[in-house]
Amino acid sequence: QVQLVESGGGLVQAGGSLRLSCAASGNIFSINVMRWYRQAPGKQRELVATITNDGNTNYADSVKGRFTISRDNVKNNVYLQMDSLKPEDTAVYYCNALGSVINSWGQGTQVTVSS
Repeated sequence: QVQLVESGGGLVQAGGSLRLSCAASGNIFSINVMRWYRQAPGKQRELVATITNDGNTNYADSVKGRFTISRDNVKNNVYLQMDSLKPEDTAVYYCNALGSVINSWGQGTQVTVSS
């Protein structure tokens, strides 16, 4: 099993930046893909960004050019740098680790963007 702990959420004004972190522990060698999801009140959870073991990345259209996903394989951390934040980015952000035998989630971290 893999344990994930997110941090870095908070309250920021529109146009500002935040950096989310996700610390992975446990059976990290079983991880193939790391993802960030978000869920706003009353909405379904949506995929925000993906990074594979070889560093390939993919983003939702709504965050392209503003968000950057990266990973530190030494620290077993994944990051989400969020720039030019908008009120519609307000949500709980979740880290997800996906492998052939795992699908682990963190507890989430709240991001609130004020207008």
